[in-house]
Order: sequence, then C-alpha cells, then structure tokens
Amino acid sequence: MDRIRLAYRDNDRTPVIYCIREMARRHYDVDVEVLRIQPTEEYEAALFAGAADVLIEHTEYLFGEPIRGRNVTMFCAPCIIAESNLVAPASIATPEQLAGGTVAIRAAGRPQASIIALRGLGLEGRVQTIIVPDSEVGRWGQWKKVVSGECVATFMSSLYLPHALEAGLHLLETPPLEVIGQFAQACLTSFAAANDDLLNRYVKAVIHALCLMKLQPTAALEIAAGEPMKLMKIADTAELARAFESIVAPLQLKPYPTPEALTHTYEIALVEYPSAEGLNPLAMWDVHWVKQLDDSGFVDDLIASMR
Repeated sequence: MDRIRLAYRDNDRTPVIYCIREMARRHYDVDVEVLRIQPTEEYEAALFAGAADVLIEHTEYLFGEPIRGRNVTMFCAPCIIAESNLVAPASIATPEQLAGGTVAIRAAGRPQASIIALRGLGLEGRVQTIIVPDSEVGRWGQWKKVVSGECVATFMSSLYLPHALEAGLHLLETPPLEVIGQFAQACLTSFAAANDDLLNRYVKAVIHALCLMKLQPTAALEIAAGEPMKLMKIADTAELARAFESIVAPLQLKPYPTPEALTHTYEIALVEYPSAEGLNPLAMWDVHWVKQLDDSGFVDDLIASMR
C-alpha cells in the first residue's frame, strides 16, 4: 500500500481528514498518515522540510513560495465558501444598519476575508473595524464584543455559532463569500510530478470522502465519532452531529476552485505575504486529477452509486 503523509494544524478539520484516510485505505490502496503539525511555523515549513507530502489547511502562505524558487502545486478545493456568518444584536435587522458602527474581526485565520465580505455588503469604509485576538475573548469568542455593546457585529464560524446565538445575537442575511477554504490541498510540484498515479488515487479518495459526507452522512458520522470526536474535545454525540453538519454543509463534490474564490484568496495572501505580488494565482493550480476523474465519469458514477 502506498503512503501519503497528510499534515494539518486545526483539529476542527479532522472529520474530513479521517474520512479521506478511511476511503483511501478501503478503496484506493493508499495509506494516509495523518500528521498534526504545530506551531504554525513548523506546519508552514513541513513540505519544504520533508516532514509531509500534502497539506490540508489554509494555504495562502504558499503563494509567496514560488517567488523564492520552492514550487508548490494546489490541486483540489473541497470548500470554496468562507466562514462568514455575520451576527448582530436583535435590534439590527439588515447589514445596512451596521453603518457607522464597529465590526469585530478575528485576528487568527484570515481577517482580510472579513474585509472582503464587508466590501461585498457595501460597508467598506462605512464601518470601523477592530481586530480582536482569541487570546482576549476565547476561540471564536469575538461575539462577546457585540454582546457587550463595544461592536455592532462580527463574523463567525458555523462551528462556534451556537454560543453567539445563545447569547441573544442573530444571523444577518448575507451572500456567501467565495474563498479557497480550509480543506484546500497542496504538495510540492516535484512530488506531484513524481507521483501522478498516487495523487490520482488520493484525489479519488478525497472525492469519495466528500460524497460519503454529503450523501451518506450516517456512515461518515461513524468515522467522525472515533478519533476526530476525541481530538475536537466533543463528548456529546448530539454536539458532534451538529458540528459535523456545519463542516459538511459547504463542501462541494467536484473540488474545483472558482475564479472568484481564487481572486479573493490571492487578495488575502497579498495582505499577509506581500512577496506574492505579481504572481498569477492560476500558476499555483493543477486540477488535471480532478478534471480527469470528472471527465471519465468517475465522480458522477460515484454520486449515483451513493444516493
């Protein structure tokens, strides 16, 4: 059985990761060795240090790497929707009513995505923004700044949304923001060139896992109830089911990036990694494995067999 070392940082990713691992083992003769690598500096060095073969996580920092001669290949995008649930007090009914107020933005992750979302709502320059680190309010606890009255709104991950809703806030209706999401995957270009068949089988496993989670959630939830549940520190099966549903909802069965998602992701990358200036973001992507499987009927046949 061939092996791929898959590295990640955040245990919230593990339901998807462990479904990929299980589908790879069961159906495609691939042993996916799952590696949690922290801190961030070690995770970001993992491909170049030879500590991992594939990354599954936010990958904006990689946009700067080709400039320094360390070429990477991004090859699938299972999620192209940002974590942009906008919550506000009950007294605010529409995003337009936020004008003149202050919006809390989480420091970790991709704060620029929130700026892009505000722009899409016509609020850029019409609201103030304040960066609030998790160390001040707890993980995804920026909603506390809204409850206290310091801010008029904040953006939330679906996984942590119940805390804000229980505190009396509510969701404002906003259009989805396309960004290459938290399950994007990348490897060294040299690894891709040397392992075409292995990556073909691995991408099959990724798509199979996506189909399992979307179309046969009970079977996928059994996988998530193993190690992922422990790693996410979830003790209650009902809470696991809710978290699982939040993770699965934005996944797409054909993991292509979109032009809008690429554009927004590149903007985010430039803010954090200015060395990517001038890079064509399309140069980072190779979707031929996804396209081959799509064109061959593999994806459609798999979907039909699992419905």
